[in-house]
Amino acid sequence: MGGSSVSIPAPRGGRVGPWRPWVTAALDLIFPPLCPVCRELLGAGRRDPLCGTCWRRMSRIAPPWCRRCGAPLAIEGVCGGCRTRRPRFAYARSAARYGDVVREAIHALKFGGRRTLADPLGDLLAGLGLAALPGARPDLLIPVPLHPRRQRDRGYNQALLLARRLQQHWQVPVAARVLARTAATAPQADLDAAARRRNVRGAFVVIEPEAVAGRHVVLVDDVLTTGATVGECARCLTRAGASVVGVVTVARTV
Repeated sequence: MGGSSVSIPAPRGGRVGPWRPWVTAALDLIFPPLCPVCRELLGAGRRDPLCGTCWRRMSRIAPPWCRRCGAPLAIEGVCGGCRTRRPRFAYARSAARYGDVVREAIHALKFGGRRTLADPLGDLLAGLGLAALPGARPDLLIPVPLHPRRQRDRGYNQALLLARRLQQHWQVPVAARVLARTAATAPQADLDAAARRRNVRGAFVVIEPEAVAGRHVVLVDDVLTTGATVGECARCLTRAGASVVGVVTVARTV
């Protein structure tokens, strides 16, 4: 695997010095911290920069779920949608339903410049645990890439921030440069499922196929809606030789 493919940042912070809580408390007095979702003071149970109340109000998804797409079900099995149209990925798992709190937090991360929200949202995703993923332990986490122009405008790729947070919990390395987005596609939000698939067809390319050949790789993204984007990414990675392509997202529509 090429040395440029896998990014393994050093653990952030290491041991927390005894001064850290005092500095935080002092800053809180000078600049009262407000939750970016509900605009209330963070208070007890905070998950900076998210307040404890919003953290608890995120509706987690727990088994039973569809073995393929991870949609919540009454009993474990395969959902009707996956029986009708099998996804291109081997499996998908999402941490929470795309409800009000999660939606506002993800919007603030993606469009509001609140990149520190990747920490609690990444923690939420990590809470799924590796045991939720079928098969052997993953070899790589691959963030769904943005087109370079969109990433320049935003200043960062939120999927990469989430993947790096997930790496800290799961100890699975992030491969940030294996997959690239070569087409500046139209936003997916206003398109139906078929139009979304057409919109992203041919939009991605695997830069270093040797990095994924024969490996279990997991795509990381913020929201799973129709699965068109991650499906196209999975198609490219499978053609490049990946043995298993899974998907994990913070949230999914239900």
